[in-house]
This record gives sequence, C-alpha cells and structure tokens, in this order.
Amino acid sequence: MPNFFHHVDPKRDFIQMEEEILDWWNSNNITKKYIEKNNSSNKRYSFIDGPITANNPMGVHHAWGRTYKDFFLRYKNMQGFKQRFQNGYDGQGLWIEVEVEKEKGFSSKKDIEEYGIGKFVKDCMDRVDGFADRITSQSKRLGYFMDWDNSYHTKSNLNNYTIWHFLKKCHENGWIYKGTDSMPWCPRCGTGLSQHEIVTEGYKELTHPGLFVKFPILGRSNEYLLVWTTTPWTLAANVATAINPKDQYVKINTENNLLWLGIDRLNVIKGKYEILETVIGEDLAGLKYEGPFDEIPAQKTAKDNHIVLCWEEVSNEEGTGIVHIAPGAGAEDFQLGKQKNLPTIAPLDENGIYIEGFGFLTGKSAQEVNEEIFSFLKVKNFYYNVEAYKHRYPVCWRCGTELVFRLVEEWFISMKELRPKMMEATKKMTWFPKFGKARELDWLKNMQDWMISKKRYYGLALPIYECRCGHFEIIGSYEELQTRSVAGWEKFKGHSPHRPWIDNVIISCSKCGKKVSRIKDVGNAWLDAGIVPFSTLKYIEDPKNWSDWFPADWISESFPGQFRNWFYSLIVMSTALENSAPSHTVFSYALMRDEHGEDMHKSKGNAIWFEDAAKKMGVDVMRWIFCSHNPASNLNFGYNVGDQTRRQFFIPIWNIYSFFTSYAIIDNWNPNKSLDINNPTNENGFNELDRWALSELNVLVSKVTVFLDKWQINNAANTIQDFCDRLSNWYVRRSRRRFWKSDDDPTKMAAYSTLYECLNKLTIILAPFAPFITEEIYKNLNQGKTDTSESVHLTDWPKVSKKLINSSLSNRTELAITLSSLGRSARSAANIKIRQPLSELLVELKTPEENKLLPFIEDQLMEELNIKKISYVDSNENDFFNYVIKPNLPKLGPKYGTEIGRIKTLIENSNPNDLASMIKKGSSIKLDDFMLKPDELIVENFAKEELFVSTDGIYTVALNTKLNPDLISEGLARDIIHTVQNLRKNSGLNISDRILLWIHTDDETSKLCEKHFSYISSETLAIDINNDQSKENTNSTTLNFNNREISVYLKKSS
Repeated sequence: MPNFFHHVDPKRDFIQMEEEILDWWNSNNITKKYIEKNNSSNKRYSFIDGPITANNPMGVHHAWGRTYKDFFLRYKNMQGFKQRFQNGYDGQGLWIEVEVEKEKGFSSKKDIEEYGIGKFVKDCMDRVDGFADRITSQSKRLGYFMDWDNSYHTKSNLNNYTIWHFLKKCHENGWIYKGTDSMPWCPRCGTGLSQHEIVTEGYKELTHPGLFVKFPILGRSNEYLLVWTTTPWTLAANVATAINPKDQYVKINTENNLLWLGIDRLNVIKGKYEILETVIGEDLAGLKYEGPFDEIPAQKTAKDNHIVLCWEEVSNEEGTGIVHIAPGAGAEDFQLGKQKNLPTIAPLDENGIYIEGFGFLTGKSAQEVNEEIFSFLKVKNFYYNVEAYKHRYPVCWRCGTELVFRLVEEWFISMKELRPKMMEATKKMTWFPKFGKARELDWLKNMQDWMISKKRYYGLALPIYECRCGHFEIIGSYEELQTRSVAGWEKFKGHSPHRPWIDNVIISCSKCGKKVSRIKDVGNAWLDAGIVPFSTLKYIEDPKNWSDWFPADWISESFPGQFRNWFYSLIVMSTALENSAPSHTVFSYALMRDEHGEDMHKSKGNAIWFEDAAKKMGVDVMRWIFCSHNPASNLNFGYNVGDQTRRQFFIPIWNIYSFFTSYAIIDNWNPNKSLDINNPTNENGFNELDRWALSELNVLVSKVTVFLDKWQINNAANTIQDFCDRLSNWYVRRSRRRFWKSDDDPTKMAAYSTLYECLNKLTIILAPFAPFITEEIYKNLNQGKTDTSESVHLTDWPKVSKKLINSSLSNRTELAITLSSLGRSARSAANIKIRQPLSELLVELKTPEENKLLPFIEDQLMEELNIKKISYVDSNENDFFNYVIKPNLPKLGPKYGTEIGRIKTLIENSNPNDLASMIKKGSSIKLDDFMLKPDELIVENFAKEELFVSTDGIYTVALNTKLNPDLISEGLARDIIHTVQNLRKNSGLNISDRILLWIHTDDETSKLCEKHFSYISSETLAIDINNDQSKENTNSTTLNFNNREISVYLKKSS
C-alpha cells in the first residue's frame, strides 16, 4: 500500500521550494480561486491600495509594506469576507519625468521642449508601464495575491477625470485661487515644491558660507548693522533688515568700525572689541541704511527705503541677531513683506538665473556667484567675514538640486473651510500606531494652503481656463470639455487628457466670451493618489458600487512621509467631496534601515533590491521578519537577520514536519487513522502531554485572532513563535519514544493524531505570514483527503475549541517548563551534561497553589532533567546557600571608629543564616549594644557543597551533583546510546533499521556497560550487543568517558 505522505527532505532548499510553489499556484489558478473564494459572501471588508510608484524596481522596503497589505487581505479572506483585491500604480509627476530626463541625457526643460512634449510624455508613460509589469512580477514573487489584471493606474483617464470633478467642486465652493508667493523652487526641474514635499523629504545636511555683511547706517558716520546670511545670492534682493524688539543689542568698537549686533552673538566678532552702548531691539527700529546693491536697476524703488523692522521671529541663537529681508527670495520674508507693505524684488528666472536689472549678476546662476559677491562686497567695504556653516537646507526631493526661492504665481486650494472638517474626519479614524492620529492632527493644524500646480509636462492637466479678463473656470469632466470646446477638439479626441494634446482644446470665457486656453500647469502628484477611493470605486459612473465599498475599512502606508502626503490628500479629497473620513482604520509603519541602523541608500551601497533578497534570503524569511517586527519602530534589515530568522524559526518548523512525516511513512500512518482529538482521554490513548498540546493549540488560535483583530501583527507572530518553540522543544522532544512503539500502540496513535492536528492547524494560521512553506506542508499533509481545500490559501481561519482549553493543565506545564529551564541552567553551570543522571533536584516555588502542582509535574521534571528525586523546600535560601556576613566598612568606620574590631567579632560569633535573613527582610540587627542598619552589613552567599543553584528571581532550583556508582554507570549507558545514534545517522541507516552492535573497552567499564545492555538495545534498535573483537564490515567511532576510551562498532542487521 503506497504511503499517504511524500518523503520530506530534511535539508530542503527553501528558495527552490518557493519557486516550485509559484509554478504550482500558476498551473492551478490558485490566485484566481483565492480572489473568488468569497464572492457570494454577505460580509465585506474594503481595502484601498496606496499606489506604489512605477518608476523603479521594488526594494525590500517596498516588500515590507506590501507584505502587510497581503497579510491582512489573506487574514480577512480566511475569515470569509468579500474583498476587492485591486493593486495600484502611481505613474504621473515629476518623479517619472526626472528618470526619463536622465535616460535621455536632458538637463533642462528646454531640452524637453526641443525633443517634443508629446514624445516625452509618451516616454514617461512607457516607463511607467514597463516598471508596472516588473513590479507585478516582483509582487507575485513576494506571494502577494491580487487581481493583477485589474490594477489601477493614476495616469488613467478615469483617475484624471475624477480629479477634474473634485477640482470643480472645490471651485464651486470658492476654495481654489491663484496666489503669488515666494516658493521653494528647483532650478533644474523648473518647478515649485509644495510644503508637503519639503517637510517630508526635502532637507539635507549641507555646508554653506555663513556671510557677515556690514550695512552702513544712514546719518551715522562709520556705524554699521552687522547682518548674517547663508544665501549670499539673496542680498541683491534685500529691501529691509529685522531685529527682535525684545532682545538686547550692543554697539561695539572693533578695528575702528562701530558695529551693531545682538548681545548674545559677540562670539562672531574677530579680535578685540569694546562695548559702547546697549539698547533694546525696538530702539533700533526705524533706522535707515545703505544696501549693498543699491546701484543696480532692480533696487530703484527700494534703495531709498531700506529700514530696520521689528520682527519677533528673529533669533539670537545664530548669526548676529540682525537678519536681512528679501521678500522676493524667501517664504517667511515674503509674508513679513506683505504685513509691512515692503517692495518685492524677484531676482531669478525659472532656471535660477538672475534676470535683467541685476548688474554683473544678470545671466548668472544664483548657485555659482558666491565668490563674485564676496569680491564685490570687499571692494565696497560691506564685507566683514565668512565662515563654513553646516545646516539642514531644502533640496529637490527627486533630483537632489539645492532649492532657491522664487516669487511665482501658483494655484492653491484654500484650507480655511476644509481644515476643521478634515480634523473631525481624522479624529473618527482609528490609527495604528496610536500616535498617528496626533501627528496627522498636528500637521492639519499647522499646514498651509495646498499648492496644486507645477510648471511641468507629464502629469494631471489642471482643467483651469483663465481668461485675460480675470475670470477663470474649471472644467469638471470629459463631457463638459467637449460641450464647451470651440476649437481644437479634433486634435485632442482619442488622446488621454495629458499635455500636449489637451492643450489644443479652447473654450469660450463664460464672462466675456473670448477664447481661452488651458493654463499650462500640471497638478501636484498627490492629487493623483488622493482621488483613488473615488476613481477606482467609480464614484461618478457607479454610485452604488462606490457606496458599497466606501469608506475603506483600512488603508496602509509608511507613516513618516504619508501623514503629510497620501493620508493628507485622501482626507482632503474625501472631506471635500463627501465630508467623510476616507477609511475607518489606518495601519502604518516606520522606516527600514540596514543591519547597523543606517539609512539605506544606493549611493551608500547598503540598499537591498527585492529581487536580490528573494534569491539570497527567500520570501518567507523576509515576510516573517516584517511581520514579527513592531511596525511603530524602524526596522534594521539585512542578510544576517535573515539567516538568524531561518535558523531560529523556519528550520525548527521544518524539523517538526520532517520528523512527523518520517515516522508516519514508516508506520504507514495517515489522517484516516487519526483518533478523535476532540475527546483526548486516557481511555482513547491520549496522555497529559497530548491534552496540553491541543489546549495550547486552541489558546494559540484564540490569542492570534485577538491580536490580528487589533492589528497587532507582531504580537501575533511572537505568540506563534513561542508555540512553535514549545511544540518542538517540549511536545515533540518528550513524545519521541512514543513513535518507536509497536504499530497498534494507542499512545502512539494518539501522538500521531495530536502532532498532525497541531501541524495542520499551525500551517493554516501561518499561511498569511509565510505563504510558501505553509503551502508545501499543507499539500503534503492533506493531499489525499477529500474534505480539505486544494490550497492552504483557500482554507478558512481555524475556530477555537474551548472545551479543549485547560488552563490548569497549561499552568502546571508552564511551571514544569520553567523549572526544567532553570535545571538545565544549573547543569550548565556545573558542566554536567543532561545524559548524566543526578540524584536530586531541590525546588523552591512562590505560592502554596504552585506547591500543590509539583506532584503533577514531578515525573516530567525527573525525565527532562534526568533526576532521580524531586524535593520541595520552603522559602528559605538556607537550603541552597551558605552565608558570610561582613561589616560594610565605608559606612561603619566613620560611625564607630575603633569599635569596628568588636563589631567584627560579634558578627563572627553570630549565626550567619539568621543575620542574612534579617538583612534581606530589611530589619535592623542588634549585636550586643550596637544597633546596625541592614545596609551597614554585606551579605555574600555561596552554594552549598555539591549544589548548583539557578534562579530567575521568582523560582529557585538546586541540583545535587554528587555521583554514586549506579548514577555513573547509567550515565555511561546514555553516552553510549548517544554515540550509537550519531553513528547510525552518519552510516546512512534508516531510523527503522535494526543493527548489530559491538562495544569494546576495558573490563571494568565493560561490566558497567553490561548492566544496561537491555536499555541500550531498545534505544538503538540493536538486536545483539557484543564486546568481542568480531567487527568485520562495520562502521565505528570512539568516545571518552571519565578518561576511559570506548570503541563502538555497528552494522545493519541482515
């Protein structure tokens, strides 16, 4: 009769196994069956995927987030919920453009326009499609089950037109406006960056010149304001200086110059100085000064009005306490300029080049003129000093170019009316980790209006038509655009709503009737991702479908950036369209670092691509690392972590599985022979160990379910790992001998039934965590059964059998495991291996209730620790230790002086055990006429002779290590058995093969061995043991026992 189970390779190549499982899934349409599993269910669970940017291959940090998504989708699928398995790809915006520019060797927007906007946009789309295909393949390798033929793209017509609808509604509410501001600007990309982009990823540690400049005060001879800046290029746009009205400022005399600066910033002065005058900042307000670039044409309207202003934002912590103000070259300066009605000088074009009117600077890059400016200032006697200054400075988060600030016109969504509604929506959402809600609310409280425009090419074509008459309007749909079109429709028809095709469409101004073209700007990329709960669910086309799935039950992305980006845009758009939160739950996670805690970067060489990790580490290992980590903290990831995970978790599980199938094949056991595990009584062959394993299995299902329902995935994983450790190191190890019994032994059948149930249910619980190894195990465990699912991923989540949970049994077994662990520690301290029997274990427990448990676990402890006797002791460490009490001389010496000698004598004449007991209780000790405090004496303890003690602070055990001849001879027998088992394995014998055995040593040792020949035979499957010299065609080894050499020979019995 053929075996039910296939043979299991104990050294299975897990990575090869994963590739084979992928092929099996594909051949059997498992993903499709998984997706359709709950189509008829009346329970729904809605997930909206945050789109991954289809611009590069996946890194392991992407795999982390996608593992979470796949995990909870699998969990809910096993619970019977109908779900949408729609993956998303983000494929519009500057991040795509920059990569295509690199491919083409472009360095400016001019290069793009010469190449052709239409060709460039098509190249961007092709790049997105290419990487979307690659990421799809990589995601499948991750074991990510999604409806891959139904992925959405943010570049799709549906997504873009739904954003048009959103923008039109914002316009109807009066929230969209065109504003002028001094914005962070990338001169390489030729576009502004929003507050969200700067705050999230837009800073680097850079070193700039900290320039000190002297501004001559008008009407005062040789008297200057000492001003500091780290952006010398902005000096040409200076219109004012500012001081803090409440801080103190001083006039000093240094090198025949009279300089004003903050009193706390005198450390910046070169050489000696003399303080001549001290004032409050407001006393300097109103002073006029000469600017360094007053002679250039751009300064024509400002040069006669350079003035000192009061501004409480000025800090005395760096610089000089006096700052120069250039509203056309700084965001904060611009806001101050609006408050104070200052003129605005805008020096740069979109490429960061000085425009006409700036003298010798005109036509030059702002990032390349520092040295020329220094020389110019020296000639004019404005220069004072320059020093290297390291600080965090904004850079373009896509190309890395240092930003400048430009005075530009951009389009914004006002947050004034939306803000309170958004905050209410945020409060209604459940956030994991919990601090996510506070972070989001803090961002919403302080955020500026949302800049939605970019002066680029590939992205959402903002449907804004601005007429010269000052009127603007927003088109809300394809149909509306077609209706309003007065020219260019035929050139646009059949194209996606992207530049340059959309730019052909002209409408008539609804106010003045003149023809109007669309503005050239494209949209902020987070509009693309924020609209997906509406576009993907067909908010406009199929309102019922949308209402069935909105709001989402959960969304998930990494929290450091997405609080300000995707989560923010979702909340804005859901609030604007429906005054609703976009999701009931937000599950987020931190950042990935390398194994040393360093940021992962390609430039550092420590970034890990997903494909590399899948080949070297394997996907299951990766996923377990992700799932067992606390998502609220940064994850240190690398190949050493992977090796450790494989050794500590996956190999032990595989060993349990291999052990089970190996013996099941020998005995031709199959699940049809399984005993009733729902009635695990002694009469049915089950013992207490079986009942404990089945109880712990159901406790596991209960705990893991509770943790996952609370999104505590790492707690669930740790609980599973603890169970696997106990299953391997307690149940399997302690049940081994039962599998060696005769075929019809009921306890053997119970052990098979119990271990099969544990393995099978554990495999199902583990399936969302590690989909490959669980599929491999499940298929073999269930291949011949007709009442099981084809795949572990088509099974239902296990149910808890409460009647099998026995808390009393769990408590006493837990006590046995703890005491066994302490006993092994004591053996290790004594350097006595477990094979050597010992006479006695002394045990101290913490409660009377536990004392009552000890008789129930004595047999387990004796077997586990190879002990002949267990003795209970009360809470008196005198049973374990001898004590020496000494005076604490640093404390007693100053107090008693020459009386110390008498105190020493009194201590020596006292009972040290009594003194130790009083000291531990915190009692004072009276010795003759001395009253000593507990801390005035020192207690040293030493384990009693031949006792080795181990404690965890709660429980204490002690091993009696004295050996007698009987213990020594039994230890010898166990050593021989261990040696023979290893020799059997190394000889390539099957576990069921019978052997002939020879044991050759000196006569005295032989007599010790002969006492245990029967025991040795039963443990090693030896049908005969000899101590003569007949050892032909044998395999052999030697062992050393107490300095006695023993030779062991064996061969398979014919």
